[in-house]
Amino acid sequence: MSPELKEQLSSVIGSKIVRVTPISGGDSSAAYRIKITDDQLFCKYHGGENGLPMILAEKDGLNAIRATGTIGTPSVIHAGPCQNGAFLLMEYVESKEATDSEMAQLGSGLASLHAVSEDTFGWHSHNFIGSLPQSNTRSHDWHRYYGEQRLWPQLTMALDKKLLRKEEIPEKEGLITTLAEQLGAPRASLIHGDLWQGNYLVSASGKPFLIDPSVSFADAGMDLAMTVLFGGFSRSFYDAYGEETGGVPLHKAQTDLYQLYYLLVHLNLFGGSYATSVRRLLAAYF
Repeated sequence: MSPELKEQLSSVIGSKIVRVTPISGGDSSAAYRIKITDDQLFCKYHGGENGLPMILAEKDGLNAIRATGTIGTPSVIHAGPCQNGAFLLMEYVESKEATDSEMAQLGSGLASLHAVSEDTFGWHSHNFIGSLPQSNTRSHDWHRYYGEQRLWPQLTMALDKKLLRKEEIPEKEGLITTLAEQLGAPRASLIHGDLWQGNYLVSASGKPFLIDPSVSFADAGMDLAMTVLFGGFSRSFYDAYGEETGGVPLHKAQTDLYQLYYLLVHLNLFGGSYATSVRRLLAAYF
């Protein structure tokens, strides 16, 4: 941690910082455990010109989820610019390995979050998926929204980066037609938006928390598809979710087409190791 950031944190906290411990954070941020005299806090720092927009979007998402009262998020203390970036200061949540009953709490909490609904898909502002911009212009048409504001930007980015070839990418209107045929007519649910195993934790007292959100009103199936992309959550999680919702309403095409978005994001962030999975899904559906 830079001296400038440490000084600014001390001023915000209003207390002397006793110790700063780096924590393994995200791929685009630095994370720190902050020890003060009588408490511990968590700080995330994003550098670069997108640092402040990313921090403010994360704050917005955490507060939005927290305001529903459905599932925990770390409380936000302060967010603001610093040096050539920005920082987010939050409560520190001591975590532990989740039990089956705690995973069930996570599942039922997520179901309750997904029950929060609006009439349109999108969000009141644009945000980010990882470090990549994510558009959220409001729409009543889920298939066009998902095609134009999720898949299409990632497909064109992959093309620009020469990670995909032009002949591998469907025409935009054909893409949207296929989505309409395969994805049904979902309601606009409040979703976490990036729900893999690294973006939840269970506190030492057994309370589930969601972290690092990429929120929007979207098909709840996006969260469910993401949970199974890199290994899946526990059976108790899905059972509890299903008890609240009457089942886990996700068929193979939905899973594949929603995972396509997250695989494209990983392709654009991390490169060619994800290209085979992306090409397989593009060939299967388009």
